[in-house]
Amino acid sequence: MEEAQTVEKRMLLIGEEVPDFETETTHGPIKFSEWAKDSWVILFSHPADFTPVCTTEFMAFQDIYPELKKRNVKLIGLSIDSLYSHISWVRTIKEKLGKDIEFPIIEDLSMDVARKYGMIHPAENATAAVRAVFFIDPEFKLRALIYYPLSNGRNMQEFLRIIDAFQTSDKHKVATPANWQPGDAVIVPPPKTQADAEKRLKEGYDCADWFFCKKTIE
Repeated sequence: MEEAQTVEKRMLLIGEEVPDFETETTHGPIKFSEWAKDSWVILFSHPADFTPVCTTEFMAFQDIYPELKKRNVKLIGLSIDSLYSHISWVRTIKEKLGKDIEFPIIEDLSMDVARKYGMIHPAENATAAVRAVFFIDPEFKLRALIYYPLSNGRNMQEFLRIIDAFQTSDKHKVATPANWQPGDAVIVPPPKTQADAEKRLKEGYDCADWFFCKKTIE
């Protein structure tokens, strides 16, 4: 229990500013705050290089990488492996599977970044990162985080969907309902006063009741 509580204390919370760090990557050394400046970021961890599930994930991340760039999202991976292991693995993926991995991968043999971001879950594995995904906005605030076990790969379409949802909410000051996809109606924030509640039903929205109204964004 004490070990679990220690891990929990290191877990980042939504809305917090994420830790900065300096590290080596397959694209050279970076200072995270400078590398990520003015961009959204998806930072993800994988358990180990040269493993089957992680290999499928890296190819899948590469498949959505062009779409992420269109959305001003930078992508960066991490595992507790050496830079040379990362480089060799990326070269193997290109040679054997025909996929060129274009985004950087962080070397984290010291587990410094993994610990700062709560990627080590000892009950799962004390020496490998779980499949963590961190969605970070241009203000370096954590907007969402998702954890997966070592045994199961991730769904890339959900990552595109949630980035679209965040950017839609920020731009239009709205919320998005369950299963929302771009083009679907969005949720208008509920009124905060009785007077606004009275007006809400007359404002032209698609309302089920005063607190639950939708609109379509042109």
